[in-house]
Amino acid sequence: MRRNPIVFSIMVFLSPALAGAAELVMVERDGCEWCERWNNDIAPAYPNTEEGRRAPLRRVDIKNPPDDIDFGSALIFTPTFVLIDEGKELGRLEGYMGPDFFWFRLSKLLDAHPDATIEKP
Repeated sequence: MRRNPIVFSIMVFLSPALAGAAELVMVERDGCEWCERWNNDIAPAYPNTEEGRRAPLRRVDIKNPPDDIDFGSALIFTPTFVLIDEGKELGRLEGYMGPDFFWFRLSKLLDAHPDATIEKP
């Protein structure tokens, strides 16, 4: 059976696995001082960064974790940033120690999972 190269190309282009399906889940709670610091330091710029395009941000409350995510272990600290692909945890960053450390650690986490975090156009 011959495949139509145009249809096949479109299917490959639209494939979630190839387009990068990861998301960065921020686990937070009301009154968390370090969450507020992250919100002030990082949140406004995050969607406009390479990292934000590779793993768009999704926020969840630690008291009400979503059913569609299989976290690898218990959520204890806020903020916790969990890299999720197809509903499963790939890795996490616990806590926030300032912008330089956050960007460095996040880049390492994303680079460790290139198949899931290909930059979206």
